[in-house]
Amino acid sequence: MRKIVECVPNFSEGRNTETIEAIATAIRNVEGVSLIDVDSGGSTNRTVYTFVGDPETVIEGALAGARVARELIDMRTHHGEHPRLGAMDVCPFIPVAGVTMDDCVEIAKRFAARAAEELGIASFLYEHAATEAYRTKLPDVRQGEYEGLEERLKDPRWKPDFGPTEFIPEWGASAVGARMFLIAYNVNLLATANQAHRIALNLREAGRGKGKPGRLKCVKGMGWYVEEYKMAQVSVNLNDYNVTGIHTLFEAVKQEAEELGLGIAGSEIVGIVPLESLLMAADYYIEKEELFLYEEHQKLRLTIERLGLNSVASFKPEERIVEYITAEKPEEPLASLSARDLITEVAARSSAPGGGSVSAVVAALGAGLGSMVAKLTYGVRKFESVQGELEKAIPVLHQLTQDLIAMIDRDTLAFNEYMEGLRMPKKTDAEKAVRHEKMQAGLKTAVKVPLSVMRLAGSSWDALEIVAKNGNPASKSDTLVGAVSLKTGIWGAWQNVLINTPDIDDEPWKKEVLQEAEGLYTIAEKRCEEILRILDCTQQG
Repeated sequence: MRKIVECVPNFSEGRNTETIEAIATAIRNVEGVSLIDVDSGGSTNRTVYTFVGDPETVIEGALAGARVARELIDMRTHHGEHPRLGAMDVCPFIPVAGVTMDDCVEIAKRFAARAAEELGIASFLYEHAATEAYRTKLPDVRQGEYEGLEERLKDPRWKPDFGPTEFIPEWGASAVGARMFLIAYNVNLLATANQAHRIALNLREAGRGKGKPGRLKCVKGMGWYVEEYKMAQVSVNLNDYNVTGIHTLFEAVKQEAEELGLGIAGSEIVGIVPLESLLMAADYYIEKEELFLYEEHQKLRLTIERLGLNSVASFKPEERIVEYITAEKPEEPLASLSARDLITEVAARSSAPGGGSVSAVVAALGAGLGSMVAKLTYGVRKFESVQGELEKAIPVLHQLTQDLIAMIDRDTLAFNEYMEGLRMPKKTDAEKAVRHEKMQAGLKTAVKVPLSVMRLAGSSWDALEIVAKNGNPASKSDTLVGAVSLKTGIWGAWQNVLINTPDIDDEPWKKEVLQEAEGLYTIAEKRCEEILRILDCTQQG
């Protein structure tokens, strides 16, 4: 899985467009970084930058922005409505994909250390990166703000975690941390500001103050009236959507509004949002309304409709979902070809694509045929009694078809890795050793890919058996071809495992792989025969 970290530094400048753009350009120019959003506020005199990258590039992006701020922002002349501690007021790192919170804690520390060394600035670690419990919450770290910082630094308890201990007037200090993905979310109400705030007080974790907590954990919020929309809003930050999800907040506001006789007019997500949070909402409504949806785009459409995310502005998933924004288009030159061009490519005078890619194609077609029969049977009145069984099979076969398609190109790429090693120089002993290591790695990859094909295709049997038992008899031949295609694809992948293992030096690894591969094909033979028998019995009946 690709490693993605989000960084959301807040700089104390929201009015000087040249400075704002200079920071944005510096971040944008870091290779491997994607600057997603720049949100400036004149009254707050503050700009929030949102960008993503891997654990290495995200640090470089934050440093690039900090370097420009060090030159162009002078806190001695800064005034704004938002609380702030320094020129780069906060710099949180957030796990998005392939990284843990612990990883982001280390990233925060590495950034703070380099910022201290290269820019001479002080940082306090907060949230999950905090070194002391009393520094965990950002408001506690920022207490007294910039104006009280010089005096506060005299207290040993508030010695910065990184950087100089003396006050730097032009900079102040920065809060650097690691936190969960924060979702800024507003629910629209046909109400007054007071009514919206009343609901917010009932729901937010802090509630109405000491001894009067609200209903929902990890929620900060307030109510206000938006003149532009001619509506009130319950405006919240969801600090951990795994604790309180978007749908949970929306339904809670809806319940409170109904008790007050108020109307809901949709909602809006401010900024970007993780895919998982929207799919969680979809799963909630699918269960609540007893729906059958399995494709991602269908689930997103359901969430958008149920939450009314298009109410004040069009919600475009490709522009608002982190994973979609940062997605790298997979290299699928073979899978993207027409059937004619793919066959022609296979038939060409070259060793790749070869049997491995063809095995993936055949296995994908097998799973695809099972998916087709299940979908054609589902929803037909005379097969209503088996709808429940088909609902188990359709999502599995649909997804496995897509997963197997992705393996078509991976097999050829794996072979290319081995060929790269084969072409490496071998004049010296050192070169021979490097070449041998590269070839060994290539051979292992060339084995892992067809083994993955076998595993994926092998996980189709239970779903395909459901189709064989419950699918439309008129599509019996399609299910038959699907079963035999799956077995053939698995057999072909097995042959690719066998042909690439003899020259691998790692004997324990090789033995384990061969045993698993042989077992997968043995199961394939058995399951295919079972499905053929089921279909013969169906025909006789």
